[in-house]
Amino acid sequence: MDIIIVLDFGGQYAHLITRRIRDLGVFSEILPFDVNLEKLKKKNPKAIILSGGPGSVYDKNDPKLDQEFFQFTTEKKIPVLGICYGHHLIMHLLGGKVESKETKEYGRSNLIILEPNLLFDSLEKEQIVWMSHGDQITKIADGFKEYAKTDTCPVAAYGNQEKLLYGIQFHPEVSNTPNGNKILENFIFKIANCKKEWKLKGWIDRSVQEIRREIGPDNKVILGLSGGVDSSVTAVLLHKAIGDRLHCIFVNNGVLRKNEENEVQQTFREKLKFKNFHYVDAEDLFLKKLINIEDPEEKRRIIGHTFIEVFETKTLDLEKVYPDIKYLAQGTIYPDRVETSTTSKVSAKIKSHHNITLPDNMKLKVIEPLRDLYKDEVRKVGLELGLPNYIINRHPFPGPGLAVRIIGPIDKEKLTILRNADEILIEEIRKAGIYDKIWQAFCVFLPLKTVGIMGDYRTYEYICSIRIVESMDAMTANFSKLDWDLLERIGTRIVNEVKGINRTVYDISNKPPSTIEYE
Repeated sequence: MDIIIVLDFGGQYAHLITRRIRDLGVFSEILPFDVNLEKLKKKNPKAIILSGGPGSVYDKNDPKLDQEFFQFTTEKKIPVLGICYGHHLIMHLLGGKVESKETKEYGRSNLIILEPNLLFDSLEKEQIVWMSHGDQITKIADGFKEYAKTDTCPVAAYGNQEKLLYGIQFHPEVSNTPNGNKILENFIFKIANCKKEWKLKGWIDRSVQEIRREIGPDNKVILGLSGGVDSSVTAVLLHKAIGDRLHCIFVNNGVLRKNEENEVQQTFREKLKFKNFHYVDAEDLFLKKLINIEDPEEKRRIIGHTFIEVFETKTLDLEKVYPDIKYLAQGTIYPDRVETSTTSKVSAKIKSHHNITLPDNMKLKVIEPLRDLYKDEVRKVGLELGLPNYIINRHPFPGPGLAVRIIGPIDKEKLTILRNADEILIEEIRKAGIYDKIWQAFCVFLPLKTVGIMGDYRTYEYICSIRIVESMDAMTANFSKLDWDLLERIGTRIVNEVKGINRTVYDISNKPPSTIEYE
């Protein structure tokens, strides 16, 4: 199967490039910019893309490539496409010149294609593209041709057909570049001559074989089953591979949604007929450890470590009846890994994810069958495996649960308030018929009290923030521009029906610069 490698130079859209390539039917994988060349050779890439990044190529400490890299790609006739920082880097290392310019380009720009070429094949001479740069190429290296420009950037794209080296200043991977996918298609299929071989059905078959090979014929697996999309798909995939050797443990960590502990048990025990489903009520243990904890990273750490402690305790009990439990399965997906420990040393860590915040002395081996998939790919896999729509289309829920949707310390009163508000929000979103059209909708408890008037009484109660976003893969997101009447109905119901809240606000922040979750 053909593979396209994306070398990560720390750009916020590096993983989005990979996502777009997979959408086009070619498998793509991300590696750090300083990956060992021998490891890169073993991947046998059909093409390589150099991502954007926050650095400047003329700064000594910012990431670079060795000349051996270009010797390898030229000798093997492997096409290379540089995007933004990668665009600068190719030119900087091969004899061109890159400088910081007073006139920066951020946002939509009008691209003018200068001459016919494969990269822009079948596109109109003028294109809208998304720019984000302060540096630009001021001198092009020998052997390269300018392919496109903007009003303020004379070398917005270039190519060297003989060496199969190409660069573009803009970001084709974001939706703000309307024909970005067409440009990527041209590079992938017309320049790199890749074949469309990446299909999720084939991925399922390969994964089942890999799981069987990894687990062996006798070992058993424990899975932390939350009932969310990721853990549910992980469960059915593992069950397809190893059957009843899968033991699902559902832990009530005290920060679940309203009635979630009952709904999950009913779904998997009764509807999906999972034989080895084990419920652990650890609410008191988790909430005791979370008393007076304000820092979100500390919340994640406590929940993650306590989660494993409970797992290990339950596993010891199960081993008395079911020997050979050796693996802990997790529903970790690609964005979780992106935001926890990025593939590049120059990428910024955004947050830790409880699924992969593991204690050093953990006794179980970890298996993460979905670790290379994005959320919508996970959903497609779930449908292929026969999971019902109400599970597949469920909105994402953070691993640390409501602990990161309550700003500051947690207690049962705040949890009750938030659960009741969230229930109203989801009920109204479903009634309006838009639940499946948006990426995520949830309430956030803000530990601020404001004055209100209810009837003839003055109140002094908390604020509830409503967060509803639209997204394709959680890498970027826009706030949902809901109908005002719907927003009014949601806010009015929450204030009227939820004791402890007298004010609601609607979050109109996009990602970036904000994150989807608050903590």
